[in-house]
Amino acid sequence: MTRILITGAAGMVGRALVGALAGHDVIATDLDRATLPPHVTFRRMDVTTSDPDTVVGAERPDVVVHLASIVTPPPDMTRTQAFAVDVTGTRNVVAACVAHGVKRLVVTSSGAAYGYHADNPVPLTEDASCRGNPEFAYADHKRQVEEILADARHDHPALEQVVLRVGTVLGADTDNQIAALFRRKRLLAIRNCDSPFVFIWTQDLARIVERAATAGPAGIYNVAGDGWLTVDDLAQALGKPVLRLPAAALKAALAVAHPLGLSQYGPEQVRFLQYRPVLDNTRLKNVFGYTPQLTSAQVFDLWKTEAGL
Repeated sequence: MTRILITGAAGMVGRALVGALAGHDVIATDLDRATLPPHVTFRRMDVTTSDPDTVVGAERPDVVVHLASIVTPPPDMTRTQAFAVDVTGTRNVVAACVAHGVKRLVVTSSGAAYGYHADNPVPLTEDASCRGNPEFAYADHKRQVEEILADARHDHPALEQVVLRVGTVLGADTDNQIAALFRRKRLLAIRNCDSPFVFIWTQDLARIVERAATAGPAGIYNVAGDGWLTVDDLAQALGKPVLRLPAAALKAALAVAHPLGLSQYGPEQVRFLQYRPVLDNTRLKNVFGYTPQLTSAQVFDLWKTEAGL
């Protein structure tokens, strides 16, 4: 039995992971217990403080699974606050692992760490550079997280790492900005861009993280179901029209609407719609040893059905 500490355990993936780790000695940590089952050992942990050092030092886990991050910030959260969780929090967790002899660190990074760039290969392998755009807080923070992890691999090789660069996660209770795009009456696309999406099912991700925390090999792995879907594919599946706009026109409109509070998105959002990273999952299947149960298309169909669309 392995002693496993999970940060961000009360989130969507954390709750699924707790279920997948039945039979192991699990310590779930988060700001509050929320909907975690009552039988799970819980410790309050704020990763932006000295809590990681205190809790990891007290619990002495063999493995730390670091899930705590800000994927969809609430409207009142500043970028500085998100940075504190994503980047400072990761630095604190890594330092605690090193200080207290943790054997393995599993981190859910993101495909967003590669950045949204016109010259991104399709698909992207793990050998591609992490170039998360500064204008996107989430992508920029994940790039910095990857840099922290790379430094730790160099400076502290005794701490094994499994880094999971995750595509868009969809599950029964998914509620994020990606899901919000699919709920619109029309799907928004940039003219002359396919804007492909890759998806991973919540349960597949939980099983992948469970394997990473127990029997899987160390390394860096893209996490996505097989294949990808263009905006036209998604629109056809949803039975919705596509609104295609020139990139320049949409940038100009958002540059006016965002400062006036008419849109939560600024002109930088256009790159998000144009150049989404398409993740190659070959290494996940052939080296890590896990083939996602659902393809990207099947994940989307399942989410669509569960969302009642």
